[in-house]
Amino acid sequence: MRYISASIVVPVKGSFIRQGVVAIDETGTVRGVYEETDRAVSGIEKEFYDGVLIPGFVNAHCHVELSHMAGKTKKGTGLPRFLADVMKMRAADEKDILAQIDAADELMYNNGIQVVGDHVNTALSAKMKAKSRIKYHTFVEIMAMAKEDIQPRVDKARDVEFYFDTSHASITPHAPYSCSKELFKAIRKLVSDDNILSIHNQESEEENKLYRYREGEFLDFYEEMGIDASSFKAQARNSIQSYLGHLPKNNPLILVHNIHMSLKDVDFIERLGRDAYFCVCPKSNLYIEGTLPKILNFVPNPKRMIVGTDSLASNDTLDILAELKVISAHTNQLDFLQILPWATINGAEALGVAHQFGSIEVGKTPGLLLLEGMNNLRLTEKVTLKRIV
Repeated sequence: MRYISASIVVPVKGSFIRQGVVAIDETGTVRGVYEETDRAVSGIEKEFYDGVLIPGFVNAHCHVELSHMAGKTKKGTGLPRFLADVMKMRAADEKDILAQIDAADELMYNNGIQVVGDHVNTALSAKMKAKSRIKYHTFVEIMAMAKEDIQPRVDKARDVEFYFDTSHASITPHAPYSCSKELFKAIRKLVSDDNILSIHNQESEEENKLYRYREGEFLDFYEEMGIDASSFKAQARNSIQSYLGHLPKNNPLILVHNIHMSLKDVDFIERLGRDAYFCVCPKSNLYIEGTLPKILNFVPNPKRMIVGTDSLASNDTLDILAELKVISAHTNQLDFLQILPWATINGAEALGVAHQFGSIEVGKTPGLLLLEGMNNLRLTEKVTLKRIV
């Protein structure tokens, strides 16, 4: 048993504890969380760290199989151009792809990430995930605009899903601009009620233009990539208001990016009573679109906010602490204790693993991280991270 103490312990659930003590066994399971003065830990030798002790992070959105694309795309091109570049340049030697997948996994672990929601189109990351120290939930993406493509794409997704842990894998639609209404309806029949869905949502204003008016850069993207989108019709509404009703009603839903989601869109989701989480990927959003979501639009329901890194195709690292620093720098109305749950317990809830991860509680194996250089629990660029467990 290790007894780990720090200047401040932030369990995430419950108040922070000055000079708190966490008892943890050889499996990484928390066996106790104590005040410094608790008799249960009096006279026991402790490991003391000068800093803030928190649980391991949850990266709610990543594409680890794109890790070999680090540095290959241009910054600030906007989403349609970025997507076209990724599709054209993602082919590579399989050995290199596998090596970069392994390196990305190690990078995330060293950056304190304990759980990852990862989107895939292939089974290339399966071997890494089987042996990783990180817990993964794998989202197998489906995309199809033409009716005749739906069944072959569904069959392929099922084949890919087979390679991953069946209790932590889901088939999910990729994005509104890559899925027809018929595909959304097919997914409703395909998935069970406990199937978590994770969809890229309103990452570009071009997506809303497409759905409102059937115009904009996505039409050029379809032509460039040889995608038949002739059956797509303008809906006179933003994308989320157009497609959400076609998805199964009872499934947990992660909406990723949400840069161009309006207050009316948020209200629409709440009126439908959807079990929805809003995932922000700040560094990726700045890289591709040069802007961030209107984060304060979502804050009235803070338990629904989660954080991701996206891929190395649109980020220079896979580091949740770096994402929190961006949020903190751009939204000074929110303090560290308000946004930390977004990167821990909320993400664990969204991915269905909160019984094991996301907070420092007895019986959980959350991992323990030390944040050094914090002053009065303020998150600044100077704060660094060290993994303790």
